[in-house]
Amino acid sequence: MATAVPLVTIHPYFRPHPGKLEAFKDLARRFVERTSLEPGAVYYEFTFNGGEAFCREGYVNGEAALAHLDNVAALLAEGLTLAELVRLEFHGPAAELDKLRGPLSALNAEWFVWECGLKR
Repeated sequence: MATAVPLVTIHPYFRPHPGKLEAFKDLARRFVERTSLEPGAVYYEFTFNGGEAFCREGYVNGEAALAHLDNVAALLAEGLTLAELVRLEFHGPAAELDKLRGPLSALNAEWFVWECGLKR
């Protein structure tokens, strides 16, 4: 049986302001370009459903997730002028999420602790 290698994943959902969807899509491409330089990023992508955007992102551990958030801080600030952050989730092993809880305590995030899984 395959065993999972749990990642720290971040799941932000955005709702671009009226008339700002294309500008937000352009910004998403800049997020991807900036994130591509991070050694701890496993995957990073944006998907869109009508007027909602979702960023699916995975990191090797809590430190890599924090490094990412530091790396994209200016882009995130710009993004929040174009869109509302509707929902924010962090998923991962308890010990890794604990590394994030303190530094990110000001965020209105939901925390999901990894229990089990598989990787092929």
